Parts: sequence; C-alpha cells; structure tokens
Amino acid sequence: MNNRRGFLTAASAFAAAGLATKAVTANAANHSAQTCQIFDSARQAAVSPDDALKKLKEGNERFLSGNSANCDLIAHVKATGAGQAPFAAVVGCIDSRVPPELVFDQQIGDIFAARVAGNFVNTDIIGSLEFAAKLAGSKLIVILGHTECGAVKGAVDDAKLGNLTAMLANITPAVEKVNDIGGERSSKNAKMVQAAADQNAKDAATMLLERSEILREMVDSGALKVVTAMHDVHSGRVTWHS
Repeated sequence: MNNRRGFLTAASAFAAAGLATKAVTANAANHSAQTCQIFDSARQAAVSPDDALKKLKEGNERFLSGNSANCDLIAHVKATGAGQAPFAAVVGCIDSRVPPELVFDQQIGDIFAARVAGNFVNTDIIGSLEFAAKLAGSKLIVILGHTECGAVKGAVDDAKLGNLTAMLANITPAVEKVNDIGGERSSKNAKMVQAAADQNAKDAATMLLERSEILREMVDSGALKVVTAMHDVHSGRVTWHS
C-alpha cells in the first residue's frame, strides 16, 4: 500500500511538473511569436515614442537573461523585401561588442542602425535620421554610447593617426567639458573616459535637435522621442540617461 501511495504521489508530482513545463513553454512560445511579428506600417503607426522605448528596454532584458527571441530570420527577409517600417533608430559605435539589433533583441526590419566610431552625429547621420523618422516613420532615436570606448579614449589622449584625427575631433568638445573628474586627463583614467563617453552621447542628442529643424518639430509635436543611453560591455546592460 505504501509503495502504491508513493507511486501515485510521484506520478501526480510528475504530471504537475509536466503541466507547468508546458505552460512555461506555451508562454515562451507566445511571447516569442509576438516579438517575432514583422513591423509593417500599421503596426508601426500603433507604436508611440514611449512604446518604442519600452520595447527596447524589454529587448535588453531578454538579451541579459539569455531569453532572446528565436525568430525565423529568412521569413523576416521575405516579409520585409517589399518595404520596411522600423519603429526606432539607434546611433551607435562601430565597436564589435555593441551591435544594436542584438543588444536590444530586435529582428530584421525592426530598427535602423547608424554606426560610427564614437557614436557622434554629423550632417550625414542627421540626414539619415531625418529619413528614418520623417519619411520612414520611426518613433524613437537612441544615441547609444558604451563603456571602454576606444574612440573616446583616443579623443581623451588627443590621438593622431591619418583620417582618425579628423574623426576624433567630433568627440573632443565632449572631452573638454569634463573638468570635475580627479586624476590625470588620459585614457588611463577610467572615470575620465566614462564621463567623456556620457557627455559625448548627450552632446550628440543635443546637436541632433539643434541642427535638424525637422526632428526638433517632430519632438515638439510628440511624434518623436530622442534619448541617450550607455551600454556596459562587461555586463551587456543598457542604462538610460533620459
């Protein structure tokens, strides 16, 4: 009798565990299906700037937890072949550790990504973002800096090397604004480098709106949001300045 009771108890526990596993699997599959939906013009139009920011924050949490969506990328290629409707645009560094699509767990057709060493903005990138927001309908622009940025370190050290010299000049104004950090003003000072990286991202967002009447009007009307953020290359976490 005791053996029979033990068997029934174990069987019940096993069945309950099986149902729980199925429920978790079903929820994960449902979540993945929602995440893997293609952004078409109708779905893009339904997203507000705040919704867009929320989606990127949720995506980074999936990335950190190891639960990135498992999507059929070839299906996405085919579905977006005739057109695109990304909900956000990200200006990031070329650093190999900070690919925006992976960091935010987004799929083909979800976000625009403009990348340049030091994630600064110039006429070309601002024009690209005007296309992304005004013509292609994106609701959010993120200036994404990152820790341990080699371009920022180069600007801090006033490095000179071919065309890199002119490129780093775009970051120098941010470096010059950092005056309240103790220690030497060199790339060996981690606090100095990080403060310059934070300032550089904020300066890019400010310049973006100063130099683009189109984007400024969209922000003023509530059709667009511009934010800055910092990606930690040691943890993968994105923190938001605003």
